Amino acid sequence: MLALVLVIAALQQQPRALPALPPQVSDTSPFRRLELPAPNLLRTGAGTPGPSYWQQRADYTIRATLDTGTHTIAGRETIRYTNHSPDTLRYVWLQVDQNIYREDSRGSAINPPGARFAGGGFIGGFTIEEFRAARRVGQAVNRVPLATTTNGTMLRAELDRPLAPGGTATFDVAYHFQIPEHGSDRMGREQFPEGWLYESAQWYPRMAVYDDVRGWNTEQYLGQGEFYLEYGDFDFEITVPRSFVVVATGTLLNPVEVLTTTQRTRLARALRSDSTTPIIAKTEVGQPFTRPPGKRTTLTWRFSAKNVRDVAWAAAPNFIWDASGWDGVLIQSVYPPEANADWQNSTAYARHTIKHYSEKWFRYPYPTAINVAGPVAGMEYPMIVFCGDRSGGRGLFGVTTHELGHQWFPMIVGSNERLYAWMDEGFNTFINIYSGMTFYHDTLQGRGDARDWARFATTGLDQPAMLPADRVEPRLLGQVEYTKPATGLYLLRHHILNDTTRFDAAFREYIRRWAFRHPTPADFFRAMEDGLGEDLSWFWRGWFYTTDVVDQAVDSVTALRDSAGAAYAAVFLSSPGALPMPVDLRLSFADGAKAWVRLPVEIWLLRNRYVYIRPAPTAVVQVEIDPQQSFPDVRRDNNVWAKPGAGAGTGR
Repeated sequence: MLALVLVIAALQQQPRALPALPPQVSDTSPFRRLELPAPNLLRTGAGTPGPSYWQQRADYTIRATLDTGTHTIAGRETIRYTNHSPDTLRYVWLQVDQNIYREDSRGSAINPPGARFAGGGFIGGFTIEEFRAARRVGQAVNRVPLATTTNGTMLRAELDRPLAPGGTATFDVAYHFQIPEHGSDRMGREQFPEGWLYESAQWYPRMAVYDDVRGWNTEQYLGQGEFYLEYGDFDFEITVPRSFVVVATGTLLNPVEVLTTTQRTRLARALRSDSTTPIIAKTEVGQPFTRPPGKRTTLTWRFSAKNVRDVAWAAAPNFIWDASGWDGVLIQSVYPPEANADWQNSTAYARHTIKHYSEKWFRYPYPTAINVAGPVAGMEYPMIVFCGDRSGGRGLFGVTTHELGHQWFPMIVGSNERLYAWMDEGFNTFINIYSGMTFYHDTLQGRGDARDWARFATTGLDQPAMLPADRVEPRLLGQVEYTKPATGLYLLRHHILNDTTRFDAAFREYIRRWAFRHPTPADFFRAMEDGLGEDLSWFWRGWFYTTDVVDQAVDSVTALRDSAGAAYAAVFLSSPGALPMPVDLRLSFADGAKAWVRLPVEIWLLRNRYVYIRPAPTAVVQVEIDPQQSFPDVRRDNNVWAKPGAGAGTGR
């Protein structure tokens, strides 16, 4: 065998032993350890929240009124902000996202009026009427005006007293704003013969996140980047015209006041049913009997939501309202009569989605899940999502299962969407793959397909998924922040690890560890490696931090014999692409036999060339890399070697 080794070394034209790298030469290997923030008592090296992990809390009480004549929401909120950090705070930051519609906003500057994340030329923004600190003194409550400074979509309030660790500050804020018709495809209103339909979000000043990683997170809302919010409990009420029906994040607290006896009976029946029950049928829309008796021109709807990072709501006088149940969760759909007829299937799509993700990844923790048809094409908030009223067929299923999938990322696992869109959009798109395959009983379609990603990668348009959302070219957002991470996780689960059980256990544990907390990319990478027992630095770096591509090649095949006369085949492989991958080989022999071989990614540890040697009693006539096209190889014309004149087919 020694003679054979010497022959191979000569064929490679390289020394059999390499000297150590000189100290001054940096390690540029794709297998070098990924540089992550040093673990500490807050975030451990195992990817878990540490024993000293802390997180702020923001609880809200909100009272708001919708004026449909001026399309204005006027509100007053009480915020109870608890400082769990070790730091004394002397000011706080709030998000005032409606200010993106100010004439001088930064978002308006970078989004043309007709762009998806613009306001369609609308000029508006928050008017903050009062901002006071509230302190109880005996039976009285003192309210002290606080000085505020507005910086675009961020508002800073100077505290009249420092907020020490463990302390709670209470703020009373009065405000109003006008609802845009096209609210950056995240909220808005649409007119129907029966009146206006409103989808309301970013509708109250919200506390910014203060965390152990960056302190105050004060990135501007520019439209394309989404949100990062603290968890808390919400009690809120919405006063609307009497003819309107309201659906919102949370549990309806006063059904007797705002619903009829028939509707309450139907909802109770729907909660126990796995089929769709009409709460307001199409033939009942707009009829006076769909509103409870009384002479008041308005009704106030009261809701409560526990341990959520946001609340949103929708209201209209013309909602068809369907509902169903799954394991104590009330599944609801509301849509106008003018919506695509396939919206009658929305509740079935939603029920499947909540059930599937609960059983496969993490139990849905909330009492309801609501799908609203309206002007917003697709947007998510805790327990409620907005999907386009013109969507139908598989497109409606897709947007429903995607937006409701966001209940897991980022509503349960509360990552920073504005900085790391891939941690919510990419993870969600990944779990959507299996939701669709399960519902339709078919195979992989679209996102997740390695061949599709390879075709995109060859365009040269790829950008690193690690970029903040607002720095991604708008036309590439779907590919970079949705498709690329989803394809990478699918690739890892099915083809790199080739072990779905091990992947699923690690991914579920990541969700469990960081449910209702704020993970960073490092926490995810460490949690997965901890569960998988793998150092995946090469994969995380290549797939999420760079635009490196996969390109594997069969360079040649040589027949050899050792000193005893035994026949071998030496298959010369190379990896010209900067992103290494395991190698799947199919060898065809002169006698018609075939052999399948999996070579681990570690074959590329020392260099991007490798010689695979195996006994070959009969001649090898063809070798093909990745014949099933499981990996996103950008250049397949170098994947096949055939012996001249052998005439062997690919055997596909």
